[in-house]
Amino acid sequence: MALKDLLTTLTGNTPVVLELDLARGVLTARPSSPLQAVQLINSPTLEAVRVHLAAAATDDRVLGLIVHATPTGMSIAHAEEIADLIEKFGRSKPTMAWAESYGELAHGIVGYHIAAAARQVWVQPTGMLAIDGLELGILLLRGLLEKAGVEPQFGQRHEYKTAADQYQADHVTDANREMMTRLGASFLDTIVTSVARRRGIAVEQVRDGVNGAPVEPARALELGLIDHVGYRDEAYAAVLREWNAAPENLLYVHRYTNRAAIARNLRPGRDKVAVVTLRGAIVTGRGARSLGGQSAGSDVIDEQLRTALRDDNVKAVVFSVDSPGGSAVASDFIRRGVVRLKEAGKPVVAQMGSYAASGGYYVSMAANEIVAHATTLTGSIGVLAGKMVTAGLYDKLGLIRESLTFGEAAGTFSAAQPFTEADWERLNRWLDRIYLDFTTLAAGDRGLDYEDLESKARGRVWTGADAVERGLVDHIGGLGLAIERACDLAGLDRDRISLSHVGSQGMLSTILPANSSERATGGAELPTTDALLTSMAARVGLVGTGALSMPLVRVG
Repeated sequence: MALKDLLTTLTGNTPVVLELDLARGVLTARPSSPLQAVQLINSPTLEAVRVHLAAAATDDRVLGLIVHATPTGMSIAHAEEIADLIEKFGRSKPTMAWAESYGELAHGIVGYHIAAAARQVWVQPTGMLAIDGLELGILLLRGLLEKAGVEPQFGQRHEYKTAADQYQADHVTDANREMMTRLGASFLDTIVTSVARRRGIAVEQVRDGVNGAPVEPARALELGLIDHVGYRDEAYAAVLREWNAAPENLLYVHRYTNRAAIARNLRPGRDKVAVVTLRGAIVTGRGARSLGGQSAGSDVIDEQLRTALRDDNVKAVVFSVDSPGGSAVASDFIRRGVVRLKEAGKPVVAQMGSYAASGGYYVSMAANEIVAHATTLTGSIGVLAGKMVTAGLYDKLGLIRESLTFGEAAGTFSAAQPFTEADWERLNRWLDRIYLDFTTLAAGDRGLDYEDLESKARGRVWTGADAVERGLVDHIGGLGLAIERACDLAGLDRDRISLSHVGSQGMLSTILPANSSERATGGAELPTTDALLTSMAARVGLVGTGALSMPLVRVG
């Protein structure tokens, strides 16, 4: 397409057919590496998909949406949100999803879950529906650590806080197996019921497809799981002809521009709903981005919450959380910022992403309301702490180490020697205190009796669907619903407010000098060597990030 034609498509009245190519990936947060920054050139963020589809749904020049439903590295919860966005857009405009194959012999259920949200579903003649269900992996590291001469010593509150099991258990406990079994069943139930509803078929038909996977195209047609069989060119030609469009009308969702919607959002003096985002493990200080992942510094998140508190135009706050937890004191520090917003009369709605568990739940629980996806991992109200004793490793390596301590408690968390009885007493006293604080505050925040809340705590991870039934979460949905709930709580008209993404001013805001800790800019989030190693180790399950860390759940 010539530059002139492209500009006309972007800004003029030319008919547009939107494309969402999931094979290119969808970024769920700000880039955390130069590679992701380059990826943004041709890949949308989840926020862009959300905003642009909402604007396009009421744009007369938008004729429909085509989805290439082969998601790359996407979590179940984020796939659930994209499917919801496609379904919502499809109430106003025609939609079509196509894929070469929904998996190849295995692991196609997430892509198909997204595709089933479209009005038409196509698959290539040689493709299949490899919707063979889900597999959750439990990994115990004790045997490997013992071979390396490392002795894990951890305390936990309580039996479902299986992040400690990953290090020190020599078998899969009944509590661990019970929790993981329910998580897997809830995940699959969510997908199966969603597909059945969207396809207008019986749940049993979808179950037949799952249990009989891989499903070849002819069988998929019989079960009502797809509508058409065809190659890409055939699928595109069919819908473009049906929608009275041509290939030159195609435009990626994130390249779409709705000038009227943008103008409405930029009007000065409008009431605002602030969006504060927390991504990654929760740590004290300013956090870091690194090759090993991302951590959320409590200082930074608190600054952003205080920015929303000071802004008189901000009438409500959406707190978007995607975190497996981390530091207990950092989580409590952030929770205090949420409480202050509520005390100032600014409602807060927490919106949970793939996971908001343990510390991630701690920072969310004080919100007026909590919105989660049905497949969000949440809860894990529990505590763990301990250390890896490396004396045996040093012996294997032929190294001599002598540890000198000054003060009776100085060596408690030293890796040089095991816990003494006095050390265990100190650790258990600390774990009991944190667990009591966590459960007491959670019960108060959620309006539950302590005994009722504690029975749902004990370190157990729940899906969002199960958490709603147990009073730990209020609504199932994504950011769009969270914004709607924030507007309702603050008495605002959703169509007459502007969104303010606090802390998303880009790279410049991190290098500008800050005048004081009251300014939510300044201080580039640069990783130290220790932060790099800790973050990378946490991603493979070798170390946690704090007393409020959730168990590692692998979905395959």
